[in-house]
Amino acid sequence: MTSKDVVDLYTELETSGIKIWVDGGWSVDALLDQQLRPHKDIDIAIQWKDVPRLRELLTARGYEQVNEDSQWNFVLRDDKSHEIDVHAFIYDDKGNVVEGIMYPTESLTGTGTIDGQPVRCISPRYMVEFLAPYISKWPEKYVPAVSALCERFGIELPKEYNEFTKPEQS
Repeated sequence: MTSKDVVDLYTELETSGIKIWVDGGWSVDALLDQQLRPHKDIDIAIQWKDVPRLRELLTARGYEQVNEDSQWNFVLRDDKSHEIDVHAFIYDDKGNVVEGIMYPTESLTGTGTIDGQPVRCISPRYMVEFLAPYISKWPEKYVPAVSALCERFGIELPKEYNEFTKPEQS
């Protein structure tokens, strides 16, 4: 997905009254206000109450469900291979996530920009925390992302990062 695809999707959903938070690689890019790498999809967090309307809008745009890990996490794809990885959750009356994908409430407080478009996204500290377990599995994707987030936001590098740092030479 290109940054234009992401901005168009975000804008359409916002205009339709559907509030989303950008997650995953695009969240990293939004927080840094620059695209670090190409992305095959966009991960989004969304309130469960908005999922039926999201499905309706995206079905009208030619999206079909291609994967489902659970009712709370599923992937939609269109005929151009644009993929949207949906992570749904339910808030209680105090604004805490109580069911679905269990985002810590504070993680849903990030803001960033994609091609100049302000977007809601995962907060920097939680983005680092969410990516850390995957550093050893996909270092080419996550070492640069975690490094950049930690440097930009003054976050301590996670212990998972240590195996990818070189000791200082004397």
